[in-house]
Amino acid sequence: MQENIKVSRLENGLVVCSDEMPGVRSATLGFFYRVGSRNEPDELNGITHFIEHCVFKGSKKRTALDIAIEQDRLGGNLDAFTTHEETGFVVKVIDDQIERAFDLLADMLVHPRFDEADLENEQRVIIEEMKMNEDSPDELLSDIFHREFFPGHQLGMSITGTAESVKTFGHERTNKFHEQAFNAANLIIAAAGNIEHERLVELVRSSGFSRPAGGESQLKLELRTPAVAAPIFIEQRPDLEQAHMIVATAFVDARDERRYAADLLANALGGGTSSRLWQKIREERGLAYSVGASTAMYNDCGFFTVSAATSPEQVGEVLDIVIEEMRSLVRDGITADELDLMKDQTRASILLSLEDSASRAGSLAQCEMVHGRQIPVEETLAKLDAVTTEHIQTIARDFFKTDNIAFVALGDLTDLTVDRARLSIT
Repeated sequence: MQENIKVSRLENGLVVCSDEMPGVRSATLGFFYRVGSRNEPDELNGITHFIEHCVFKGSKKRTALDIAIEQDRLGGNLDAFTTHEETGFVVKVIDDQIERAFDLLADMLVHPRFDEADLENEQRVIIEEMKMNEDSPDELLSDIFHREFFPGHQLGMSITGTAESVKTFGHERTNKFHEQAFNAANLIIAAAGNIEHERLVELVRSSGFSRPAGGESQLKLELRTPAVAAPIFIEQRPDLEQAHMIVATAFVDARDERRYAADLLANALGGGTSSRLWQKIREERGLAYSVGASTAMYNDCGFFTVSAATSPEQVGEVLDIVIEEMRSLVRDGITADELDLMKDQTRASILLSLEDSASRAGSLAQCEMVHGRQIPVEETLAKLDAVTTEHIQTIARDFFKTDNIAFVALGDLTDLTVDRARLSIT
């Protein structure tokens, strides 16, 4: 599979990755910037997400309507996103439309107009997005969790920013940040499907992306590693029918070799319908419609979370089950049968994703962004296969410690008492 992957590194720092899939008619093209909300100065909180929106408002040769019509004419899906560590623009089209798709994205990203009236309109749109998130308990709880878990750090700040910060993003400020951050040195262009690598590189060189990156004006992307907290925080929301909760702890980062074992641990605890928490909380006791465990891995830190939503009077019982299962992993680890099941589940997920050009393009970009190289599927599967029950238990013992456990909840919880003793792992 690796022989289909090609990588070209341009003089200005731009990286072009491709994964040829000759048996399909689709092609996915993605522009991934190594810039996210954690790269923003405090006073510009939310500007990366703002720029992700505003490049759709028009370029030097296309109006916003032109962009919308061309996007629909391509017949594919054009998606954009901002995370704490990256900003992406991805389009999936029929293979014979890849050059038109490239021209559209390149024009939007190299030559955005940032018209003052358009920016003011998009400010209002994003403020409405903030209000929508505030009305969504899951989104609101996520923001609260990040704020409490990463105090005083960009990872604790909202990706969308605040209404106050967004209102300051006029043409001059937006254009300056775009020039500093959204340039070739911070860009990975990844494509997968029925594409030709050499033609993709030609398209890059003939576009504005071939220009030298910003020099002295380029945004410095040094990361300040956060000092994580272990908060116990409950926000009262008596208007909610359900209470929403997160139990969390610091965990491995995206470059840690233990990440394979860490993901398998999370899957065993709450990664699917056969997992311990799903079976005990939903199937055996009927306490929640959904409950799950997952990991978030940044370049220099990470965290493990268990999340659930349940009736307010049942939050204490759900919390006690979660802590007991975490305690069990520290004390006894997982069984060989559980580990085999998690490996089979993960292997199937990886191999099935290879059939989708969008998944493969995303994987290209992530490997380059995080590891600086392409990791063969065979290497990933071998690393997963090498994980033992002892590796799982060691990670649980290293990270599941009473003083490190965080609890954050949202709901009508005036009768709930949570202290450090209730979160005791030992």
